[in-house]
Amino acid sequence: MNLAAARALTREDWQAMTARLRPETRLLIDGAFVESIAGGEFETVNPADGSVLATVSCATGADVDRAVASARRAFRSGCWARLPPRRRMEILYRWCELIAAQAADLALLDTLDMGKPIADALNVDLPAVIDTVRFMAECVDKVEGAVTSTAADVMHFVLREPLGVVAAISPWNYPLLMAAWKVAPALAAGNAVVLKPAEQSPLSALQLARLFLEAGGPPGVFNVVNGPGEVTGRALALHPEVAKVSFTGSTAVGKLMLQYAGLSNMKRVALECGGKSPQIFMADTPDLDRAVTAACNGIFANMGEVCNAGSRLLVDRRIHEQFVDRFIAASEHAYRPGDPLDPATSMGPLIDREAQRRVLGFIETARHQGARLRFGGDVPSGLEGGAYVNPTLFTGVNNGMTIAREEIFGPVACVIPFEDLDAAIGIANDTIYGLAAGIWTRDLAAAHRLIREIEAGVLWVNCFDEGDMTQPFGGYKQSGNARDKCFDSLLSYTQTKSAWLRIAQPSG
Repeated sequence: MNLAAARALTREDWQAMTARLRPETRLLIDGAFVESIAGGEFETVNPADGSVLATVSCATGADVDRAVASARRAFRSGCWARLPPRRRMEILYRWCELIAAQAADLALLDTLDMGKPIADALNVDLPAVIDTVRFMAECVDKVEGAVTSTAADVMHFVLREPLGVVAAISPWNYPLLMAAWKVAPALAAGNAVVLKPAEQSPLSALQLARLFLEAGGPPGVFNVVNGPGEVTGRALALHPEVAKVSFTGSTAVGKLMLQYAGLSNMKRVALECGGKSPQIFMADTPDLDRAVTAACNGIFANMGEVCNAGSRLLVDRRIHEQFVDRFIAASEHAYRPGDPLDPATSMGPLIDREAQRRVLGFIETARHQGARLRFGGDVPSGLEGGAYVNPTLFTGVNNGMTIAREEIFGPVACVIPFEDLDAAIGIANDTIYGLAAGIWTRDLAAAHRLIREIEAGVLWVNCFDEGDMTQPFGGYKQSGNARDKCFDSLLSYTQTKSAWLRIAQPSG
């Protein structure tokens, strides 16, 4: 069912589809779904009610070896890497069409697996997945080398070639989209891929890979291994036949990926890690209501489980009270937790009970440290059976408090007042992270200075979390080193080869 038809479905329709759901739960290796060698399994749980969705095959190191070997054989055979670019494009376009045609099933899998509201899966995630695959398909025959200027009896050219086997380790907050951000450019560049989805949300990745095969993708080019990061992810990152690992997740695990690369074959490592993104609201913020709406969306969308969530709201003291009053009013009805299968629900549960306990712990710490709770901070009434946390706002926060320094990964906003531009820049940069930032001002000179001085890889001016596929997405400092989405993302899955040809022997 495509997006248009899926958007017309009711809560009862989605519940009926859930009852009929029989998701694939095995590993995908060399074009076939197989059980793990050791027969290990783990459960994936619906965080909305704690029910077990499925029992999934768990890959050990032996399964990772099998998947990497399959990918290596496929790469060396040239069945994908040396396929004519237009043919590779055709398969990727067909893959995109199949994803669009099965949007309802894919959206449902992510909603059940990680609690994402079905409306968000249909209106945010799936369109972005389709855009990602289509964009990368369009880029296939745009990859160019270079011929340099040399002496007349010499020719020098630079080729771009795929790396080989790419390990993609994707997170649970956008299961399908983050997988697409990694897999689509890697495949478009001609690599073979082994994808390890987060163990909390493995189901949509298996369907994504199945559709690639259905589109005509050769066996072994796209493999999926399920399992915990400390076992399956570690085995992939240490594997000597993996040329690159692309990881999205916590900063702590990102640092492990760098260590694993050094302990194995010095593979390339692309990291998109944590964030503590500031939004800076100057006294001359244009259209304060629109800015406040963007602030609410920036922290409460996707339950706050977003790497670039605008969790630190830096507000000029001259408009502080006005901003807070409007934020409270705007948030009252915009984000209410509920059943993720109800199209009217705007906020689902957190990924699991552990995340719920962690977020509630941050909230309690904020209270003890003197921050003022303005709303939320608890579990919604009637939803105690799931991993829910109400949208939460703290004021009276300074940048030394725990909630201003640590990535909470939940729907918790904190307002930090500032006196002037220098103070705003100092607060914004006083963090180990540097993923994104928002700037709100009418003053072009102030905006330009903030763009230059804020240490972040993505900046938005008078908007937040907007963009398209031309926009590089990635951070500074301990937010990582990757750049996703854009054409450079595809190029990052290639390497250059320099060929120096002497076409005439020197005279004499």
